Amino acid sequence: MRHFSFVCGICVLSLFSVTASAQAGLFSEDAAPPAGAPQSFADLSDKLLPAVVNISSTTKVTQPVGEMPEIPEFPEGSPFNEFFKDFMEKNGGGGGEALPTTSLGSGFVIDAEKGLVVTNNHVIKDADEIRVVFNNDVTLDAKLVGKDEKTDLAVLKVDAKKHKLSAVAFGESDKMRVGDWILAIGNPFGLGGTVTAGIISARQRDIHSGPYDDFLQTDASINRGNSGGPMFNLKGEVIGINAAIYSPSGGSVGIGFAIPSDLAKPVIDQIVKFGRTKRGWIGVKIQTVTDEIAESMGLSGTGGALVASVTPEGPAQKAKIEQGDVIVEFNGRKLDTMRNLPRIVAETPVGEKVPVKVIRAGKEMTLSVLVAELEKAEDEGLIEKADTADDERVPPKSSELDGTGLFVSDLSDVLRQTYEIPDDVQGVVVTKVGAGSDAMMKGMSPGDVILEINQHQVSTVTEAKEQIKQVGDSKDAKESVLMLVDHQGQGDARFVALKLKNDKKKK
Repeated sequence: MRHFSFVCGICVLSLFSVTASAQAGLFSEDAAPPAGAPQSFADLSDKLLPAVVNISSTTKVTQPVGEMPEIPEFPEGSPFNEFFKDFMEKNGGGGGEALPTTSLGSGFVIDAEKGLVVTNNHVIKDADEIRVVFNNDVTLDAKLVGKDEKTDLAVLKVDAKKHKLSAVAFGESDKMRVGDWILAIGNPFGLGGTVTAGIISARQRDIHSGPYDDFLQTDASINRGNSGGPMFNLKGEVIGINAAIYSPSGGSVGIGFAIPSDLAKPVIDQIVKFGRTKRGWIGVKIQTVTDEIAESMGLSGTGGALVASVTPEGPAQKAKIEQGDVIVEFNGRKLDTMRNLPRIVAETPVGEKVPVKVIRAGKEMTLSVLVAELEKAEDEGLIEKADTADDERVPPKSSELDGTGLFVSDLSDVLRQTYEIPDDVQGVVVTKVGAGSDAMMKGMSPGDVILEINQHQVSTVTEAKEQIKQVGDSKDAKESVLMLVDHQGQGDARFVALKLKNDKKKK
């Protein structure tokens, strides 16, 4: 033990001697920030804070009659009678009175002269009153210019004639890289002017909050109340709008999401100009080109968007785009993934005629489509939502499609009635899906109508079996079979590529 103590003592003396001689070097060199990192965010924060605002919205909620409990019965003269009576009066008494609820959020000024402020739609949704509080404690009433639920964005307007406002500009979010520094400013938990810093953790995150999900992910501390606040690059440009957090506890765990500026700016510009959005629309339902689909269609890769269905009388149909086409380029912009197409189409000006490059039956061709307006198509009922149906039915006598895990039957009057399939729909109906099969994993279920197999129409079980057999018998035997499936024949078709069981493939 004495030897151990002695050695430690020597080490301590050595450390103290080294520390004394190298202290200056440690603090002057080793503590310096990494290359490209700022020494401090103070100057940038001072510049940006005046343009960031706190937003308070008030909604009057009517307390339904009878929702409040009745006053308990107490002996006459009891002090509890007065207590409960006072409680009921203060809380609306369940008599249909309007009770105000308040929500807090953040925003930022984009036009100082016009007094335009950007925030999230969910911050001001259904609000009766909106107030904007600036960094200098000036509070102004705001009016809603317009909103967009699909991207969760809203634009407000304040009367800025008597006040000198500061504004910030948008940057290019597409130029941001994973690992780049960012600054977030907002109003978490009502604590206005809170500045946090972090990096871009990931790009193009889809959190299933809307059709145009393309979020930037950050580890900067973002909490409740930061919604609608700006995310800045080191130039002081807005490259994101904070919108959501992932949190099991409700507080920041270092996973926040922001709407990228390149997605937000066109939407905001339209709201400012028209008071609403005017998105491009071509009338196709698309799906991802998976490895199995690419292999079954003979494609070289999984890029592009597979057309699952075409809206009748829509722009795509008029342009001769067909079900089964793979759109690989739209208006000169290549599609690396299916997710890029909705955003690119939405950003295309309504009324513009653009080239669309597709692959059909292995051949590439270019078509011309006239872009229409999405909102108008919705109002006219051209875009319909498929109804859901109960699929827990007793399967009738059916035949198995070898190697697929599917049991199918010819469409009879009884089956049409059972699955509510329209009379004009032709194909074979799925009556059972094998447990653990690839078909089950791909979401197929009883009531699905198989319209095509390997891009050949089938109307009977015999035809369906023949197409499956041809896959196994062909010289270039494939590992998967491509089906066009429409659940209950409701016009919501999609392509499904099923892996064939090993014992059914050509050996």
